[in-house]
Order: sequence, then structure tokens, then C-alpha cells
Amino acid sequence: MRKLRIFTLAVVLVFCMSGSFALIQAQDDNPLVAGVSDEFAGTEVRLIFANHPWNNAIQRLLPQFEEASGIILRVESYFEDQLSQRLQIGLTSGASQADAFMFRPLQEGKLFASNGWVMDLNGFVGGEEEWNWEDFQQAARDTVTAEDFVYGVPVVTEREMLYYRSDIFEENGIEPPETLEELEQIAAQLNNPDEEFYGVVIRGRRSPAVTQFSSFLYSFGGTWLTDDGQSALDTPEALAAYDYYGNLLRNYAPPGTVNMSWPEALAIFQQGQAAMWIDADVFYANVIDSTQSVVADTVGFAPFPAGPAGANQYNITSWALGMNAGSQNQDAAWEFIKWATSQPVVTELQTLGTPGARQSVWDSPEGLSGFPADYAEVVQIQSARGVGYDRPLVIRVGEARDIVGAPIVTGIEGGDVAAALAEAHSAFNAFLESDG
Repeated sequence: MRKLRIFTLAVVLVFCMSGSFALIQAQDDNPLVAGVSDEFAGTEVRLIFANHPWNNAIQRLLPQFEEASGIILRVESYFEDQLSQRLQIGLTSGASQADAFMFRPLQEGKLFASNGWVMDLNGFVGGEEEWNWEDFQQAARDTVTAEDFVYGVPVVTEREMLYYRSDIFEENGIEPPETLEELEQIAAQLNNPDEEFYGVVIRGRRSPAVTQFSSFLYSFGGTWLTDDGQSALDTPEALAAYDYYGNLLRNYAPPGTVNMSWPEALAIFQQGQAAMWIDADVFYANVIDSTQSVVADTVGFAPFPAGPAGANQYNITSWALGMNAGSQNQDAAWEFIKWATSQPVVTELQTLGTPGARQSVWDSPEGLSGFPADYAEVVQIQSARGVGYDRPLVIRVGEARDIVGAPIVTGIEGGDVAAALAEAHSAFNAFLESDG
């Protein structure tokens, strides 16, 4: 009987060992979890995400991370405005309700960092040679860095892109504009308001228009702030950019442009009422989806046209993963962030159509396979250039956007842009004194 028990125990041990070996082998064979540590097995990590395509895509992969790491993930998801409120309430109270979270670096990053709510990740990103922080595009890293304080790791990037009607351009023997001067000429040529068809559509509403106007500002040689933190709106370059944007939309855009953010402008283009649309490249799926767009089969993609100072469209991190400075599980939270932003996972997410920030992924066939070929070509061009912010880099971003967006509306309405810009310059300087 004893021999039988010993034999049975041996069989069980061999079976368990072989089962464990098979599990380890399966993990080793799965590049999505290669290198994931089980050091923090049993730790519960709370995550707060935005209702966003990145969230939808990463959710499919979370079970693989949990199995490989032993970490238990608790995920809450909110719409953008709800997310911002939820984070600020939790972070203000000092509660560690979220260990890691999605946030918009250009909208909330400086606020979170200045209040000590978000962890400086320098000590984490700098010590991960194989993970490779340098593989993230420079503009993307710039977006999440302020004075050497790294307050997030990029997960979604975007650039300003020109969408155009390839069928109409072909009928008229027109190539996509390479300069802003050509953009205006083409908009004038194709504009036909009598038929409710317009040369171009772009955001015109005061605050939402700021991000899209920024590429025009940079391409005219202007910017928001001087090196010493003062308003840079009093320059000839800034005036030329505001004048150009206002004239373009007043003359060749649909009526009611001053009330348009991206949903309204997108709808005009989807309905076949505009020859060109300029906005973030993340919206490409909306215009090539035949269930949403009547022009799905006739959309072309082109880089942002060059102005007098070159083609300087924004190239930003629109969403990043940050870590709660008050989290009691920072090492486990970093294990998740490191995995979610690793090269294999970013590659997988890009095959699902979510544009990431790793240059090696954009340089690979797999990283391009989830996008239309002409779209991917434009993104590659624009990922190698651009400015890492699309709004003033301040703490109270909403107030700043209202101030610098006012002359945009004045220009579209045909008012005195120079006077409006002088007023905005003065108001922006006063704002900067109180913004810290």
C-alpha cells in the first residue's frame, strides 16, 4: 500500500510539474506576455480608463496579462469629462482608489504633476533597457515630459491630417495641396455654396478650434508662449496665421462654422458636402466606414500642407497611462504599464487600428497592417516631424483655450483680427501670471 501511495504521489508530482512547465512554455511562446513577471502575483491593481478604442482593444488582452503575472486587474471606464472629474476627485482626496489611469497629458498633465497627484516615472522608464523608452517617438515623449518630470507613458498618438475627396480631385486634375497657399487655391476652386458643397471644413468653435489651428500657427512660424513663459501672440507670424485661418473658413467653409467642433465638421465631410477636411488622423475610421460615411470609398489622405515656416503639424500623445503618486501598489502598477506599452502589445493594438507611439512598430509591416496603406504612409511621414503640443502648455488649459481661441472666431466672422489678437495677447499674459 505504501509503495502504491508513493507511486501515486510521484505521478501527481510529475503531472503537476509537467503542467507548470506547459504553462511556462505557453507563456514563453506567447510574445504578448514574454518577460511579464509573476513577482506581484495576488496583488490587486485598480485601473481607470476612458471609453476609447484603446480601452476596447486592450481589454481583449488583459486576461493574458493576468494569467502571466498573477496580478488581479480591476477596471473602471468613463467618458472623457466623467473620467477627468473622477480622477480629480480621487487624486485630490489623496485616496489610492486608482493605481494607474488613462489621462490626456496636454489637458490634465501639468495640473496633475504640479499638484503632486501623478508619479514621476523617470525612475521606472529609465531603468528598463529592454522595454526601451527611447523607442517612443520624440514628440510623444515631449508631450508627457515637463522639466524632466515624466508624468505618463504614451498609449495613443495623433497628428493633424488632410482628408480629401479623391474622386473630385481626380475629376478636376488636382493633386493634394503641398502648401497652405495651394490649400486655399483648391478650396476656392472647388467651393460651390449654391450646391451646398464647400471647399473645406475645419473646426471653428472657439475652444475646440484651438488644437486644429495650432498646426497653422506653427507652420506660419508662430507659437503660444515665449521661452520665458510670456504670451507669443503679439508676433507678425501669429497674426498671419489667425488671418489665414479666418479668411479660409469665412470664404470656403460651410455656414455655421463658428459653432463647429469635430463631430459637426466630420458629419459635413461624411455627408459629401466638403472637398477637404482637416483634423486629427484618429478619425480616419469614421470616414472610411460605409455605415457612417457616404464618401467611404473616395477618401484620400495627405500630410498637413507646409506654411511659410514649413509643415509643422502637431504630433502629440492624446492619451497616456499615468500612475497615482499615492498608490500603495506602484511596482505592480508599473508591471502593468510596462506590459501595456511594450513593443509586442503596441504592435497588436496597431493591428486593431489604434495608433501607438513606438517608432519600431511604425517601421514594421505588422504595425502598419491595421491601417489603409495611404493613411499609414502619411502617418509615417508626420510621425517623423511635428510639434509635441496642440494647445498652450499651462495648468488651467480650458481657460487658456478660451482666450487664444477668441481671435479665431473674430477672423471667421470677418472682424478686426489684429485688434482681437492684441486683446487676447493682453488677456493671455494676465492669465499666465496667475497660472503659475
